[in-house]
Amino acid sequence: MTVPTDTAIVTDPARRHDFVLLFDVADGNPNGDPDAGNMPRLDPETMQGLVTDVAIKRKVRDYVDVSKGTEQHYKIYVQHEAYLGETRARVFGERGKGRKDVPFSEARQWMCDEFYDVRMFGAVMSMKEHNAGQVRGPVQLTFGRSIDPIVPLDLGITGPAQNAKDADKAEGDETSAPTTYGTMGRKTLVPYGLYRSHGFFNPHFARQTGVTSDDLAIFWKALEMMWDLDRSSARGEMACRGLYVFSHESALGNAPAHRLLELVKTPPSEASAPRSFADYKVSLDEGAVPPGVTLTRLVD
Repeated sequence: MTVPTDTAIVTDPARRHDFVLLFDVADGNPNGDPDAGNMPRLDPETMQGLVTDVAIKRKVRDYVDVSKGTEQHYKIYVQHEAYLGETRARVFGERGKGRKDVPFSEARQWMCDEFYDVRMFGAVMSMKEHNAGQVRGPVQLTFGRSIDPIVPLDLGITGPAQNAKDADKAEGDETSAPTTYGTMGRKTLVPYGLYRSHGFFNPHFARQTGVTSDDLAIFWKALEMMWDLDRSSARGEMACRGLYVFSHESALGNAPAHRLLELVKTPPSEASAPRSFADYKVSLDEGAVPPGVTLTRLVD
């Protein structure tokens, strides 16, 4: 029961959507843990790698900001090095025209209409100044978890340049050598990991926040393409390897989400040390998709 090329179903905000996202990393750190020296996050009992939902949403925000952030209705509320209070103050000033008694419901509507991430992910905006209450977003994501255990590496690195101060100290002294020949540092990485995350779209919350079919279309596009905008030496090589969307005819759902997500099989690799996506066999039991649910392979 696979959808053809028509994407009208997966971009319908009146439907419930459950999805599986597969992404991988090679020789990079997909999500460092600040409480562990920025080492790759992992489950200490199983040694499976973890990537937080916050990290995935950050990539979505950055993609939307770059691709449509200059357009009305597609601003991003949670920005790098931005003060949220000042952002709300701007919106209240533009839309409230100096009003001091703006009700929460109206302020929430302003924020949902202005910001893509508030509309999709929700936000807590219950602050003393420019209080916009809370918005519960229709899109929820789980942590990404690697299929196999990962082996996080912590490597020492040095820069080739000599420290100028040490060089001056050693100048003219043939018996002594500079104490430092380069800048020392650390680099943490995962040799390879295939991660799986689950996501859920609730049409009831979407109706409250005003999500449109265009919003959903750019969300699916972001999950596929956002990895290319996040390139850095620390990230290594990351890419979307699978995006499978189960769309329900009923807004309440035609089947439990967990049963649908279990139809996407990602067994552990048979390789002793997986080092590429080719080491995995992803399969899908399409014959078990229940009536009233349509499967779309957006990335396969």
